[in-house]
Amino acid sequence: MLTMLFAVLSGAYGAGVFGSLTPLGFQDPGSDSVRAARIAEKAFPQRTPDAVIVYRDKDRTVDDPSFQQAVVKQLESLPKSEVTGYLDFWATKMPAQVSYDRHATYVALNLHGSSEKAKEDAYEAVKDKIPAPGLQTLQGGTVPTGHQASEKIEHDLRTAEIISAPVLFLLLLVVFGGLTAAFLPLIVGVLSILGSMAVLRTIANITDVSVFSMSLVTILGLAVAIDYGLLIVSRYREELEAGYSGEEAIGRTLATAGRTVVISGTTVAAALAGLTLFPSTFLKSMSYGGVAAVLLAVLFSLVALPALLAVMGPKVNAFPLRRRKKAARPTAAGEGAWYRFGHGLMRRRWVVVVGAVGLLLTLALPFSKIEFGSINAQQLPSSSEGRQVFNGMEHDFDGDAVKSIDSLLVLKSDGASKEQGAALRAYAERLGATEGTTSARITGVEGATARVSVTFDGNPISTHARDLVNRLKDVPEPPGARAYFGGESAVYDDTLDALGETLPWMLLYIAVITYVLLFLAFGSVLLPLKAIAMNLLSLTATFGVLVWIFQDGHLHHLLGFDPTGNIEPNMPIMLFALIFGLSMDYEVFLVSRMREQYDKSGDSTEAVASGLQSIGRLVVSAALLMCVPLAAIGMSDVLTIKLFGVGMVFAVLVDVLVVRVLLGTAVMRLLGRAAWWAPGPLARFYDRFGIKETDMPADDTADERVPVAAG
Repeated sequence: MLTMLFAVLSGAYGAGVFGSLTPLGFQDPGSDSVRAARIAEKAFPQRTPDAVIVYRDKDRTVDDPSFQQAVVKQLESLPKSEVTGYLDFWATKMPAQVSYDRHATYVALNLHGSSEKAKEDAYEAVKDKIPAPGLQTLQGGTVPTGHQASEKIEHDLRTAEIISAPVLFLLLLVVFGGLTAAFLPLIVGVLSILGSMAVLRTIANITDVSVFSMSLVTILGLAVAIDYGLLIVSRYREELEAGYSGEEAIGRTLATAGRTVVISGTTVAAALAGLTLFPSTFLKSMSYGGVAAVLLAVLFSLVALPALLAVMGPKVNAFPLRRRKKAARPTAAGEGAWYRFGHGLMRRRWVVVVGAVGLLLTLALPFSKIEFGSINAQQLPSSSEGRQVFNGMEHDFDGDAVKSIDSLLVLKSDGASKEQGAALRAYAERLGATEGTTSARITGVEGATARVSVTFDGNPISTHARDLVNRLKDVPEPPGARAYFGGESAVYDDTLDALGETLPWMLLYIAVITYVLLFLAFGSVLLPLKAIAMNLLSLTATFGVLVWIFQDGHLHHLLGFDPTGNIEPNMPIMLFALIFGLSMDYEVFLVSRMREQYDKSGDSTEAVASGLQSIGRLVVSAALLMCVPLAAIGMSDVLTIKLFGVGMVFAVLVDVLVVRVLLGTAVMRLLGRAAWWAPGPLARFYDRFGIKETDMPADDTADERVPVAAG
């Protein structure tokens, strides 16, 4: 009853989450480039428009009075409460605002609001009033592009949910072989998504939350919840088949699979929590959404799902699609296909290790040439207005006329004074003499604020541009002044600096927290190191494939995107935390069963084979189920979302099939009994505080366990 009430309330409240989210959020809000943008917006709004509106006529040119009248009349009709100002060609006389063929012009529009969300609300109120009668109108620039991306993401997520749900249900029917059991993991997934949406909306009322976080909530909430639900339901049915009553089966399920879910979910959530160390709203938002989705999936798997199972009891097997055969516990050598497969891998352990590692390193090679770049309208499909405006500014207008690195100066006195004027001119000369620049000139003075614009040749998001920004920062400022550098190149430089400074701390945090959690789960000092090392192999292979596809442009026709020649730098970091956490998910699933068998027999080789037999099929099934919503979101037309979906599908499949099943099994045989070793003090600590699968209700009918000390 409480679960149903939660679903209704969270669904009603969380349904409005998209209206509370902000677009983009990839920059460091405390960086000099963001401060420069705020200064420029206040003092020189025409230089930093919130929207770029392109008006075009195939017959008339901008010199035709009727063209001018149509545009100016429409602009004058815009409400002053939402639009704070605009600059058109007929007011500025700037040649750069007219296309080469003179059949189009763009208007720089500024919107009311001090935050991205406020500006988006203002744009929402006026977007339908911007088109001019008789003219083709395209709306682009920062705010319209972000708004269009938000709408596209919302549409793509709904499409992914519509596609995923029936496919997941059919696959669950195959896995469980029964109609009733197939519904249960989906219920957990729906509850997790609804709850996560409500959590995100609550957080968005306190701080900025990026719209991109919804992709993680929807997909991760569904995928992880199904994994955990699959594990709980499968173990419960297994206990029923072993002859336990419904109540006993639930107790044993929670004591075994339930503890696996706790340690798995905690590991995934802890890895995602590391993203909060970064300053960008995008990464923080991904952490908020991901942690909420995972923890709610754990909660509902351990509370709502057992409650449903308690009500259903043996009826969980109702409406079977095929006659179920009561399975015996695989204890004899050679029993079961996965058991034999595990022994086969361990007999050829060196061949498997060399082959798997060689394959992963080969896939990782393109990662060595990764190029980072800032996110812009290129993330949108070519049919979107924001993308068309971006392309038009690149090809139809003199884009170089507005491409610059801007030094925004906060002066000690009025910039129009003789003393400050001389100091500004001297500063501009010093900037213009810096290696790599083509010119530097004073482009604005407003009170105690001034702007010096530096032009240069080359790509604004290249290593060359970054180096130039840093050389310009070393140029002495006018006495008593403080310079903040802005523009695309400065934003790119500040973003990479912020990520580079924080990344080592995130890596250290994830390594330490993962090691501690895995030690508590397995009681071994070597298994956590093995898991972390294999994760790094899996991650570098994934990043290599993403560079090969999205940076180099391979398969772009098949996947339906336009390659940009670079990767947005926040994306690999977000994927690192997510893939690292999910990889540990499957590691815990597999090794927990192996530890359970080892505690019973004391034979490491048999424990690995028996553990693989008991859960290998389930882990592969869980991975395939997780790939369904990930593949669906990979069909998105938004490039960053597509990269996320494609990267996650590849990562999950490679991690489970190559890293966990093949490489992991072979490495476990190489380690032998040492895999479970811990020094005496740590072994005693594990015996007392470890999260062990074998801490379950007493079973007088079970075979007597052989006590094996972890040390």
